Amino acid sequence: MQRNLIVLAVACSLAAACGGSNDGAGSGSDNGDTNGSGVAPGTGSDTTPVYADAHPRIYLAANKDRLSAALAAQTPAAVRFKQMVDSWVAGEDVYAFPRWNAALMGALTGDPKYCTAAIASVDSDVTAANAAIASGSKPVIAADDYLEVGGDIEDLALTYDWCHDMVTSDQANAWLDYANQAVSNVWNPTTATWGGNASPWTGWAIDDPEDNYYYQFLRATMFLGLAAHGEHAGMDQWLTQFHDTKLEGELIPNFDANLQGGGSREGTGYGLSLRALFELYDFWGSSTTENIAQLTPHTRATMLDFIHQVLPTLDRVAPTGDQSRDSTASFFDYHRAFLQQLIHLFPNDSLAPRAAALLRDCSVPAMTEGFMYAYDFMLDSGVQPTSLDGLGTTYYASGTGQFYSRSGWDKHATWINTNMGPYTESHAHQDQGALMIYKDGWLAYDPVVDSKSGLPQGVDEHGTLRVLQNGAPVAQQVGNTSTLLALHAGQGYSHIAADLAPVENGAATKLQREIVYLPPSTIVIYDRASTPAGNQQVWSLAFPASPSISGPQTTVAASGHTLNIQRLAPANATASSYSYAANNSDFTNGYRLDETMPGGDNRWLHVATIDGSATQVTSSDGNSVDLVLANGTAAHVAFNPNDVGGTLTLGNQTIPLGATVDQLPE
Repeated sequence: MQRNLIVLAVACSLAAACGGSNDGAGSGSDNGDTNGSGVAPGTGSDTTPVYADAHPRIYLAANKDRLSAALAAQTPAAVRFKQMVDSWVAGEDVYAFPRWNAALMGALTGDPKYCTAAIASVDSDVTAANAAIASGSKPVIAADDYLEVGGDIEDLALTYDWCHDMVTSDQANAWLDYANQAVSNVWNPTTATWGGNASPWTGWAIDDPEDNYYYQFLRATMFLGLAAHGEHAGMDQWLTQFHDTKLEGELIPNFDANLQGGGSREGTGYGLSLRALFELYDFWGSSTTENIAQLTPHTRATMLDFIHQVLPTLDRVAPTGDQSRDSTASFFDYHRAFLQQLIHLFPNDSLAPRAAALLRDCSVPAMTEGFMYAYDFMLDSGVQPTSLDGLGTTYYASGTGQFYSRSGWDKHATWINTNMGPYTESHAHQDQGALMIYKDGWLAYDPVVDSKSGLPQGVDEHGTLRVLQNGAPVAQQVGNTSTLLALHAGQGYSHIAADLAPVENGAATKLQREIVYLPPSTIVIYDRASTPAGNQQVWSLAFPASPSISGPQTTVAASGHTLNIQRLAPANATASSYSYAANNSDFTNGYRLDETMPGGDNRWLHVATIDGSATQVTSSDGNSVDLVLANGTAAHVAFNPNDVGGTLTLGNQTIPLGATVDQLPE
């Protein structure tokens, strides 16, 4: 079931952005750093929540002095934010303006014009909602399975709290009654009502902490509970629902079990919704003194995961999963806010100055949209940027299955990615085992980048080895998980291997992919595929430019570089080129190399090089390859034809490529 991306419809109103595994299947470590709270990452909160009685209750007790000082000093971020809010208060149309922005300015300056405008806007919404309810209709907030409940209740709750002295008792009662019903309906879908009339809904994602909707439901619950606890009937239950039932009882156990290494199984588009969750951590801690960001290592690990998913040119991220807002996955304000929030949560962590360096050097050094100006203002942590140099160049997040490796941290580095892990969310793609290669731009990619919708999910729309039955591709099956079999990285190489057969719906008795990356720009890909003789196996790679095919050699010129794909086995595969744009109206560009073999027990061996990164590429048996790298180093990569494992000889070094999983250094 497809759901609309939160950032499309309501992220404009979201209040903010988006350690390694100890099971050997993740990358990085917690390294003992703290985030200023004195709590080591992943060790849990060191306090219990304390709820303020007097308004303002939310956020300002811990942040008002800092933000007021920025306004007084007229920092660039403060000036831009104030000017944007002033324009909205003056009647100008600011796209997707969050009303809490005006309430915040009112609380910081004491000027009543800001709260007057925020209150009038929120009250208008509540009045319209109550009119719809009185007529027997559902209010807008119930649309699309309560998609906008988080942002709408946040606006209401923060305006109620920050402008409390100016909200009349009639307004307060109407607002809180309405908000209370909305939040109650979210968590009780089968008994939901509006105006006493039954109004059941699907209950989509109310028990799925890995879905973007869930964070919006948490958002509405937390803000309403904090704003009105102890002063309106039924409000304190929402603090218990947020903190005890959903956060500690559901989300934290889920993240600890399923999202080691950080990130989101929904991909990098819908995964941006995590920034809404991380902002809740910030607001909760600022309001209650309880540091819930530390309850799971997922929070800190996501900062490292995000750094690796950003491409070397620092202007886009890996386009994994649905990209419904922007199919190109270009760096945008949402990405900036995502990383800002994590830096703000972990200002004393060793990753924070490195992440700050990424923000300093990326293509969005300041917010570009007015509705996002608040985050440059509120999330200025004061962390001084250093450099990305020194971080490990290979990362695997076992919870999402995403593997990244690069030749270095300069903007001209070569970067590769493959996905070998869980396929469990509807916004993820059939891209298990798919390979992407980037250097100054895309060389081999996910053609979602060149789609109009950002939504093509099919197995034939990725660089995979797929199975054809009766001429049609067998879809990878959501709800299954590829099994990681090997993970290694060392001086001059990285290695990953997985069993992809679990996602093949029985179409393959064996489907294993191994990748050995020899930086800067040589990639060896080995596949073991056993499928029924009556079907076909198709080895594919997708490109942004038309490939030139000559027997077992395929070349692609793109981004100022030449990618060469040499097939060493099987010798009798037939190669062809496919144009996405010519065959599917959703695409504006994109090509695919297809190499086809009859079903059976086949071994596929390919070497991909960029700009002649290997001057010699030879194989005597189809299971091993001898290389002479451009720097003169001789390399020999030999694979076990029957199961995962092999040997890499690199110069005078002999490295076993065993069927073991290492913990990679951070």
